[in-house]
Amino acid sequence: MLRRLLVAALACALTLVTVMSSAAAQPQAWQHVPVPAQVRPQAALNGAVAFGPNRAWAVGADAVGREAPGFPLALRWDGTAWQRQSLPGIRWQGELLSIAATSPTAVWAVGRDSAGGARLLRHDGDAWSESRAPGGVALAKVVAGGGETWLIGSRDGAQVLLRRDGRGWQEVPVPPGAVYGLHVLAADDVWAAGESSSGAAVSHWNGREWQQTIVHGFPRAAVGSVLAVSPTEVWAGGTDGFVGGPVGKPIPPLLVRFDGQKWSRVAVPTDFGSISSLAPGASGELAWVAVTRSQKYGPPGSWPPFVPGPDFLSWNGGSFTEYSEPAVASEGDSSRLHLAPVPGTAKVWSVGRADGPEGTFAPRILRFG
Repeated sequence: MLRRLLVAALACALTLVTVMSSAAAQPQAWQHVPVPAQVRPQAALNGAVAFGPNRAWAVGADAVGREAPGFPLALRWDGTAWQRQSLPGIRWQGELLSIAATSPTAVWAVGRDSAGGARLLRHDGDAWSESRAPGGVALAKVVAGGGETWLIGSRDGAQVLLRRDGRGWQEVPVPPGAVYGLHVLAADDVWAAGESSSGAAVSHWNGREWQQTIVHGFPRAAVGSVLAVSPTEVWAGGTDGFVGGPVGKPIPPLLVRFDGQKWSRVAVPTDFGSISSLAPGASGELAWVAVTRSQKYGPPGSWPPFVPGPDFLSWNGGSFTEYSEPAVASEGDSSRLHLAPVPGTAKVWSVGRADGPEGTFAPRILRFG
């Protein structure tokens, strides 16, 4: 009897080890996380920011119709589920375009109402309230980092950059061309991604002036995301340029890297799409690249000639690993992908907008780790 018990126990132990080893061998994947039931149809998310595993924010708009502007939308992650948050006193229609924070008690969101007016919201750790937006500036994006908060906007057709100095918003000179994204390390150390008449451009602010470099000199090339790891490692992503071609012709993605001396193009394992977001890992190094509308060439002679490409690329310092977003019932692929890393962890969020049936759309939240 004792011998039988020992054999049975050993068999159970071996089975447990096999199951655990098999589970450990399973590669991680992106998971779909549902939005709250209170979010109405025709909603979309434009940005997110995370403070830790149990706290994150995402913003966008819901109840958007063909002729209806919708309403501003704010969601909060509590470690278990996303919850819709009330916006007391905010009764205008429109959407929230971007969110950023220097701390959990200094969260900023910029938006646009149905009349095209700029809206600026702040969360102090307890509640959202409306803040006075800079006069005459249409706001597009808020970026935070290094204790700094910056705004990207425009006035009378000209781009405007503003920096919060503790008392209000002060204008900062704008580099030539257009700025689509910023990475703020300090008041005198800011990287800008955009384009100029000469191609995709990255500019660096030293507290006094911008130094701009054309990182890819092909017509209509542009970069919208930039990540500065160190003075000798800076990344920027966007779309390659194009000349002519039929309407709807896919455009290749563009990823470039600075090594302290020069910018070089980095090959990515997809042929078409737009690099919409870059995310750092726990140590600040590049960890993730999001590719919106990613496509690859199919096998020779196949029709259609393109097949879906990877939506996310994980960088290990030397090569990429490809990941696809999970399929979601009654929804299509994401048409927007915005990454929000969880500080101090290997986890990362992606929020955006997915295609729905018959020309509709839906909010999309994905998580890795």
